Amino acid sequence: MTMTFITGANKGLGHETARRLIQAGHTVVLGARDPQLGGAAAQSLGARFVQIDVTDDTSVAAAAADVAQHEKSIDVLINNAGISGSMGEAGELTGSDALSVFDVNVAGVVRTTTAFLPLLRRSADPVIINVSSGMGSLAATHDPTRLESSIVAPLYTASKAAVTMLTTQYAKAFTDIRINAADPGYTATDINGNSGTQTLTEGTDAIVTLATEGPGHRSGRFIDRDGEISWS
Repeated sequence: MTMTFITGANKGLGHETARRLIQAGHTVVLGARDPQLGGAAAQSLGARFVQIDVTDDTSVAAAAADVAQHEKSIDVLINNAGISGSMGEAGELTGSDALSVFDVNVAGVVRTTTAFLPLLRRSADPVIINVSSGMGSLAATHDPTRLESSIVAPLYTASKAAVTMLTTQYAKAFTDIRINAADPGYTATDINGNSGTQTLTEGTDAIVTLATEGPGHRSGRFIDRDGEISWS
């Protein structure tokens, strides 16, 4: 039985990922910041809820300790929690705006990965999936045929570029763990006011692929629902 922990899973991509992986036979521990929303989401899916605020070291450590006590180990960690942050004029952004986005989207990945490494290393086939975005891709944001090139969102895009680079660096550092990044694509979620053209199921295809592909696949990849992509 594959044991999977997902952050930010009370709604959107995280919730749909949990649903699909449970359907695929995974045992899912659903992580979320809000106990009421997270608990209700977990109950509706048949998952166990663990409270986690990825911006809080104490909360992340407590979540890892909770999973260690109950599940003993995990096979798949999905770093899904993320925010868009301020979408105001670029010239009006502040350092505080930047810190708040990077605290969730980047530092949150670091906190959670570090805390859950001991649990992953008890698995015969440990996997980390970081939910990134084509919005952080130099290639995509400079390609006039792609939607990413038409959107100005300095903080979100920079944070997702950082997540993809974190993924490649972790893949080099932790050669005993398969670590990859997933681009959901332009999916209807709260982050974009549900304006995305893809359904949640389509948006979770890459994440589910990485969570279910099994041993023997490469680490350090960046994929979307159509396969491996370049972010340079």
